[in-house]
Amino acid sequence: MSGPSTSAATDAAALEPTPALEARDIVKRFDGVHALSRARLSVRAGEIHALLGENGAGKSTLIKVVTGLYDPDEGALLRDGEQVEFANVREANRAGIVALYQELSIIPSLSVAENILLGDQTPRSGGIVRWRALRQRAKAQLERIRQRIPLGKLAGELSPVQQTMVAFARALATDAKVLILDEPTASLTDVEIVELFSVLRRLRDEGVAIVYVSHRLEEVFELCDRLTIMRNGETIVTKQVADSHIDEVISTMVGRASGELYPDRTTATTDVALVVEGLQGRKVTDVSFVAHRGEVLGIGGLAGAGRSELLRILSGAQKHKAGTIVVDGVTLPHSPGVGRALQAGVALVPEERRTQGVVLGMTIRDNIALANIPSVSAAGVVSGAKISDIVRKGMSDLQIKARSAGQYVGELSGGNQQKVVLAKMLARNPRVLLLDEPTRGIDVGTKAEIYRLIRQLVAQGTTVIAVSSELPELMGMSDRILIMHEGRISGEVRAEDADEELLLSYCYGKADR
Repeated sequence: MSGPSTSAATDAAALEPTPALEARDIVKRFDGVHALSRARLSVRAGEIHALLGENGAGKSTLIKVVTGLYDPDEGALLRDGEQVEFANVREANRAGIVALYQELSIIPSLSVAENILLGDQTPRSGGIVRWRALRQRAKAQLERIRQRIPLGKLAGELSPVQQTMVAFARALATDAKVLILDEPTASLTDVEIVELFSVLRRLRDEGVAIVYVSHRLEEVFELCDRLTIMRNGETIVTKQVADSHIDEVISTMVGRASGELYPDRTTATTDVALVVEGLQGRKVTDVSFVAHRGEVLGIGGLAGAGRSELLRILSGAQKHKAGTIVVDGVTLPHSPGVGRALQAGVALVPEERRTQGVVLGMTIRDNIALANIPSVSAAGVVSGAKISDIVRKGMSDLQIKARSAGQYVGELSGGNQQKVVLAKMLARNPRVLLLDEPTRGIDVGTKAEIYRLIRQLVAQGTTVIAVSSELPELMGMSDRILIMHEGRISGEVRAEDADEELLLSYCYGKADR
């Protein structure tokens, strides 16, 4: 019985193509803690391979190992079946392995052509740049992905999707055979995502191996051929995308059923916490609504509908032309500014956490303390003990995964950076908490933690107003939903009565209020 079975397995293995890139049993420790524990990844030429897992699952560490940023403590890397070792990123690039991160390394002050052929790729003769050759080679790389971006245009003037395409062209100019993409659609519109997917499929058909890291599972099932799921530094499964489904992926990533994502709604009251009347801004036009204590008020709409501007006005971060804002019966001054709004109990967690929410070069402790100086000081003297108390509480309540409060925020995963922003604002005990895309770019497990935290806050009487571009999220986390269209509120519905078709009709201004 065992002979034929073994022979069949051997034959099947022999038919398997040699992976373009393989990581075998990779172990990586930091301060004695396992970041990777026998992690594995095998990517074939001519496939788009999704690498999935919660923040902290080990995806970023594994990518840094295969691209030469980290040395593995144990295990092996293989390129086209041959074992390799990379002392640095440049060596990995020379082997055809290139990673493009969410924050693209585009140099805004250089032209498109110069960005495509940076460094070793720049054609020179006797130390002098051969500009004609540079433009010809840059044009050839753009044509390879069917892009017509002006070569002389400054990269800083490009749209997000154009900058992404320039980064692709640069990678191809280095003869990349393995392309690793980290959240490539995070800043793209739906139309731009369609364009990106077209380019990725074209590269796959040329034989490029693509590792696609994304928290947007719908994209994975639309685009990718196979997937690998990691959890707690280990590789849990690798399989064909066609043989899986989203609920299975979620439960494998987080170790629990996807139906447990959203907590029950049991907290909304009829007590008025916030009244907005006739608000006018740059895009916001005659917006009026009421929010209640213990309520999660979701705000949706298409990009450019005025959702983020509304939150900025409420938080005092942006001036408004007309209208009134009343918090717990007290009318705020016209365009009160952030300080006055915070004093009134209105706090904003912005969408752009890396540029507006945290200081990446500061520690967790300093980031949280910086936003809470009044509460940790007396007579101009800052209390280290009080800082330690609020930092300890914030890290515990939000389950921030870090080596210590002294770790730099820039070293944390995206989900944990978002938790630091939340910890800063929650330490102020806000009456009204404004959340702009609170789960963008973070994994399903961390999303569940944030939804749980939101429900804990509203159970204590806090009012949460949350903007989200994801309609299922709006319906799952909210008690009531407002939809904006061209600066106005186009529809209002209780979450339990909502469906995606109705919300979309409001988004496009096609339904009556």
